[in-house]
Amino acid sequence: MLSLFAALTGSAQSLPLLEQNPPSLPWREVRTPHFRVLYPAGLDSTAQRTARRLEQVREPGTATLGVKPRPIAVVLQNQTTVSNGFVTFLPRHSEFFITPQQAMDLGTVDWLDGLVIHEYRHVGQFEKARQGVGRILGPLFGDGALGIAAVGVPQWFFEGDAVGTETALTRSGRGRVPSFGVGLRANLLSGRRYAYPKSVNGSLRDNVPNWYVLGYFMTSYLKVHHGPGVWSSVFDRYYRFPFYPFSFSHAVRRTTGLRVEQLYNRTMHELDSVWRAQQRAQPAETPVREFVVRESERVFTQYEYPQYVSDSTVLAFKSGLGHIPQLVKLSRRGREEKVFVPGLLNLPEMLSVNGGRAVWPEFRVHPRWGQKIWSELKVLDLASGKLTRIGKEGRYSAAALSPDGSRLVAVQTDPGYHHSLVVLNTSTGAVEQVLPNPQNDFYLQPRWHPDGRRIVAVTLKKAGKTIEVLDPANGSVRALLPVANVNLTNPQPWDDFVLYNSPQAGIDNIFAVNISSGQTYRVTSRPFGAYQAAVAPDGRHLAFHDYRATGSRVVEMPLDPAAWTPVPTATADAPGIYAAELSAQEPAGAGIAALLAQPDTSTVRYGVQRYSPLRHAFNVFSWGLVQSPTGNGVTLGVRSQDLLSTTQAFAGIGYDQVERTGSVSGGISYQGQFPVLDVDVTYGGRNAALYTDRVQPLDTLVRDQWRYARVTAGMRVPLTLTRSRFLQGLSLGSYYLHERVYDYDLPVRRRTEVSATRPLHAVQTTLFYASQLRQSARDVAPRAGGNLLATWRTTPFGTGLKAGQRAAQASLFLPGLGRHHALRLRAGYQWQDQRQYQFAPAVSFPRGESYVSFDRLRTSSADYYLPLAYTHWNLGRLLYIQRLRATAFLDMARGETQSRQTNYRNVGLDALVLFNVLRLRTPLEGGVRVVYNTYRKTWVVEPLAFNIRF
Repeated sequence: MLSLFAALTGSAQSLPLLEQNPPSLPWREVRTPHFRVLYPAGLDSTAQRTARRLEQVREPGTATLGVKPRPIAVVLQNQTTVSNGFVTFLPRHSEFFITPQQAMDLGTVDWLDGLVIHEYRHVGQFEKARQGVGRILGPLFGDGALGIAAVGVPQWFFEGDAVGTETALTRSGRGRVPSFGVGLRANLLSGRRYAYPKSVNGSLRDNVPNWYVLGYFMTSYLKVHHGPGVWSSVFDRYYRFPFYPFSFSHAVRRTTGLRVEQLYNRTMHELDSVWRAQQRAQPAETPVREFVVRESERVFTQYEYPQYVSDSTVLAFKSGLGHIPQLVKLSRRGREEKVFVPGLLNLPEMLSVNGGRAVWPEFRVHPRWGQKIWSELKVLDLASGKLTRIGKEGRYSAAALSPDGSRLVAVQTDPGYHHSLVVLNTSTGAVEQVLPNPQNDFYLQPRWHPDGRRIVAVTLKKAGKTIEVLDPANGSVRALLPVANVNLTNPQPWDDFVLYNSPQAGIDNIFAVNISSGQTYRVTSRPFGAYQAAVAPDGRHLAFHDYRATGSRVVEMPLDPAAWTPVPTATADAPGIYAAELSAQEPAGAGIAALLAQPDTSTVRYGVQRYSPLRHAFNVFSWGLVQSPTGNGVTLGVRSQDLLSTTQAFAGIGYDQVERTGSVSGGISYQGQFPVLDVDVTYGGRNAALYTDRVQPLDTLVRDQWRYARVTAGMRVPLTLTRSRFLQGLSLGSYYLHERVYDYDLPVRRRTEVSATRPLHAVQTTLFYASQLRQSARDVAPRAGGNLLATWRTTPFGTGLKAGQRAAQASLFLPGLGRHHALRLRAGYQWQDQRQYQFAPAVSFPRGESYVSFDRLRTSSADYYLPLAYTHWNLGRLLYIQRLRATAFLDMARGETQSRQTNYRNVGLDALVLFNVLRLRTPLEGGVRVVYNTYRKTWVVEPLAFNIRF
């Protein structure tokens, strides 16, 4: 969402917009010997428990890296319902988002315990950079040196090694969860073993493993075959001097004898061998029948989470590289039907259909406070298409409709980390009941029993997972399975059974438990995974999504309990590849896993004190030399940002290499209140020349040196307004601009510079609004929506230079002729009073032309965006090309002054390439622009600078 405000960034403020909590939120701080835990008031017991866990895993968590990290701050975020966590060194700290996820990746450990293990491993990884070159760069650049030293380390190492640590030190972890690596497994067993460049850099056509998956298997292969300390040895070599191409691969080869490409190939070969052997040991495949879909298997497309609408049709989520998530209706013989495109989905697998309605949870971001994100329920009437919002400003991460659609059951985690099941009225949204949960167990994926009276849910307890039947009427709770280390998910009650997902045989498949007898059965045997069982209204068929290398498909089979295979009740999951070896290598692996499996009975309580964001507003984290974006200047400065992202500041001494002049600058952006307050100050020198001739030829060049002072101060109000499939934002800003010069001796003056005797006192007001349809990975531009930028600059104070500018520019995005094509129509108007001073342009000028300032300027343009090819071209280890695209455009403008009128009509073509260089993880995009001026009959060819594509 912040990208929608990019058009304004840098115009009157130089520091980016960050995400904050509401200013009314009081904060506390727990201090331990090695950690500072910051948390909102009311989260005291969770903060104390997290602090104890951090101290308990501090040494085991980084033992195999051979480091003991310095103390670090951890921020607990409880205003958001997003499930996440991260570590950063800009500034150095970690953040835990406390709402647990509902997906399979949660495993069987407490959400915060898992974050402690995973995120603290990242702390150790960054600490490893404080040696060799990193030790030298640290005093020169502060914490920013860590990023410089680690520039050659692939992202798959950071995330994969952390997943390996959570797998080794807990009873669960994603390395033990089959669904975590199902995409890679399906690729290999389907004969799709991709080359290393494609696997590490990605594809816009095929499903390749993400950094977590690829990294887990590659880092674990090396640990298992070369010892637990192998990566410590690799980085001891790497950080001696990392600044040459492929230095990371060279360090791996010097340590193990393998280049990174060889490590990848050996890992894939071993996985292929182990998984094929496991596949051969599985029972015969369950025959299924596919629902008809529109998409071919050429581009990775998923159809998932089916729910029956009638005996022969299902509602499912469709997504993929070429589609934003959308609800579609599928049938056995008919055509796929698009039903609805939702907004920001929280958990698509919790789609529920009953009583002619469908429900799912969506995120809703507070307009101003980016850390306050609710999870509300959207209810769609399938007959009328009417959408209803339930649980306004709620925290519901999963929900299901009762059989008649009149009630909902939802999972809620409040800001105090208390979990509950809530029953709501579907029509009014009123909370009818909150089920008691004295042990604070965590509920996952609840469903109503067909009797409309009972609720079935997976329950995560300290010792593992079970499936429980809860009766809201009398408060009774009955466990259907023993609490065990089995990653149970997706319960679906039917008749006297509950169907559920279990990886107990090493592959996620559907199992069932008889409610009366407790007998368990295997229902499906699919090669890669069968997920999300749904029962047809007539009870004759079972639908689920069947994973494939080309994308999941919704399939169906007869529902016949007599055909199910009785199996013993599982007490543990089948071990995933490498998991047991990783645990055995960890010196404290068994102890930490046992500790996390027990209730926290520690009596240790750390001291608590109030935490004032304002008193801690300044937190210098980086300093040193920084090159300007244009490459013609360097700055020696410092940067500051507080741990709650309310205040940013910078100060520095700059040098312009072209004009050979120095400057001193500073800025501060306070974002802790509703309006963002910005101040920028610069004082420096200029050394420039201009021609003083008023007629041709220009042969009188005069040079001068002078000093200038510039102040920009004001406020902006950025608002996030997204409520649907369109990303929407509004930003209003107003700034005071002051500039004064000293010792200016040139006989004439450019109108873009201020006078030696008359300074500039101006006010700039901007309004920016954008509403753009979300893009799929293959889209090259928004296919619907628009934006508007209005600018007003004036000198209202009656002193100094007099000038004025009013401008507006609007864009409209429309679908193109092809699926991923888009058309943009843009028009702008700019009026200026520029007799004494000339402001910077506020509308886009025709491409291929140098800007000419007019009193009145009308502009219009049409751009057609289209992809040319999605490629996997590879030039050795140097270059990997993912996509070719083009933009054809027509620019027209009419500029008018008192003495002249000028028309422009240019046509042109941009040709761009999306690529990765030297196996670096961040793709770049660059190319060439060709412009033809239809009036002057001239051509212009210019390069398009590289854009970083995150």
